Amino acid sequence: MKINFKTNFIVMGCLLLICSCFWACSSEPKKKQIISTVAKIPDPINYDLDSIVNSGVLRVITTYSPTGYFLYKGETMGFEYEMFKRLADHLDISLEIVLAKNVDSVISMLNRGEGDIIALGYTITSDRKEDVSFTDPYMITHQSLIQKKPDNWRKMTRDNIKDAMATDIIDLINDTVSVRQNSSYYLRLKELTNELGDSIYIDVLPGETSDEQIIKMVSEGEIKYSIIDNHKASIHKSYFPNIDTDTPVSLSQRIAWAVRKTSPDLLAIINKGLIAIKSKPDYNMIYEKYFENKRQFHKRLDSEYYTGTTGKFSKYDEMVKKYSAELGWDWILVKSLIYQESMFNPGNKSWVGASGLMQLMPATAKEMGVSNIHDPEQNIKAGSKYLARMHSYWDQIPDSVQRIKFAMASYNCGYGHIKDAQNLAIKYGKDSLVWDEGVDYYVLNLSKEKFYNDPVVTYGYARGYEPYEYVKDIFERYKNYKTFANQ
Repeated sequence: MKINFKTNFIVMGCLLLICSCFWACSSEPKKKQIISTVAKIPDPINYDLDSIVNSGVLRVITTYSPTGYFLYKGETMGFEYEMFKRLADHLDISLEIVLAKNVDSVISMLNRGEGDIIALGYTITSDRKEDVSFTDPYMITHQSLIQKKPDNWRKMTRDNIKDAMATDIIDLINDTVSVRQNSSYYLRLKELTNELGDSIYIDVLPGETSDEQIIKMVSEGEIKYSIIDNHKASIHKSYFPNIDTDTPVSLSQRIAWAVRKTSPDLLAIINKGLIAIKSKPDYNMIYEKYFENKRQFHKRLDSEYYTGTTGKFSKYDEMVKKYSAELGWDWILVKSLIYQESMFNPGNKSWVGASGLMQLMPATAKEMGVSNIHDPEQNIKAGSKYLARMHSYWDQIPDSVQRIKFAMASYNCGYGHIKDAQNLAIKYGKDSLVWDEGVDYYVLNLSKEKFYNDPVVTYGYARGYEPYEYVKDIFERYKNYKTFANQ
C-alpha cells in the first residue's frame, strides 16, 4: 500500500491543533456568550388621548408580579394596578390590563398599539428615551446586587458573611452576572465594564424571566449574581432570607411609566393625574401596602390563593365549574359574580338579609330547596339555578352577552325593575334589547321621580346605581380573571 506522507503529516498537524485548542479552552472558565435577539422597534402608531377616550378603554401593558399586578383570593391587586385604576377613574374610562409575557417586547407592543402605557416599574434611560416618552417619575430607587449568602450564614458573624460575598462592584470583575438583555440592569453592567476598565461577564436571561424568578434562582444557587431595583429587592429579601441585597450597583434612578412618542396629550394628562394621585393620603398607604408591609407580602405569596402560584381563585373553584356547566356560563364569569356578592366568604350576610356565597334571600333559598344557606355547595347550586331562571326570562335578547347582563341585573335587583327599565327604553326610543348604553341608562335612573313615576313603570323606585355598577364591576373583574386564566 502506498503511503502519502505529506497528507498524513497535514492530518496529524490538524488533529494536534484541534486537541491543543480544546485543552487551552478547557482551562479557561466558561463564559456565557451574548446572542442578540432584539428585534427592531417599530415606528409608533398615531393613537393619542382623544382616541383612547372615544374607545372608552385605557390599555396598560404590565407583567404579573407580586407588586405590579396579580390576583389574591380573587381580588385584583398590585401597586401599578391600583395607581392606574385611579387614573382610569379620573379619565372616566375603563382599565384594560395587557400582560406582557416577555419584558423585552414591551416597547414594540406599545408602539404597535397593543397597549397605551408601559407600567412595570420602568427605569428612565437614555436608550429608552429614543423610543418612548416617559412620564414624570413616581419613584426614586437604585439598583442592588442580588447574591446568595453562604450556606451556613446563620452560624457566621456579620463580618465573616461579608467577607464571603461581593460588597463592592470591583468584586464583580471577571465574574458573571445574570440579567435580561432589554433591561436597565444590562445597560448598567455595560457601563460598569467601561467604568472599571475590566470585564464583567453577562449571562443573558430570557425576556420572560420575571424578577421573582431571578431572585429565586439566586436563592437556590442556580445563578450566582443578578441585579434588581432596590424597592423590589428589599421586599423579596424578607421572603428569601438567604438573599443579600445590600450592595448597590448604581446611583439613584428614576422609575416612571412610558407612552408612545405620538401620544403627547396622554402624557400630559398622566402627569396631571400623577400629581393628583400623589397628593392624596392613600398614595402612601398604597406604597406601604406593597413595598413595606412584609407580613402581608409573605401572607400573599404563601397563600394557596395567590393565583400566580397555584392558579386557584378560591377553594370553591371546582363547585363553581360544576354548576356553571349546568347553567351554561363560563365558570370564570360566575366566579366574578360570586366575588361581587360575597368576596368568597360563605358567612357573609347583607343588610337586607341575603346570605352565603351567592347572597341568597331566605325566601329564594327555601324555594330552591336549600337547607343550610351558608353551606357553600348548596348556596352555589341554588344561586346558579336562580341565575338560570333569570336568564330564561330574557330569551328575546338575541346577543348572548347582553342577555347575560340582563340576567345578572335581574339577579341583583329583581326582574320587575329591569323590565320597567326596558319599558322606559322602548318609550324613549332606545334599543330595549341592549344593556350597554341602552337599558342600563334607565336602570340607573330608576331612583329619579321622573322615571319611577312614569306610567310604564310597574315596580316603582329602585336604587338603580346598584345593578348598574354590579354588572359593570362583574364584567370588569371577569376581564381580569380571564387575563390571569389565559396567562
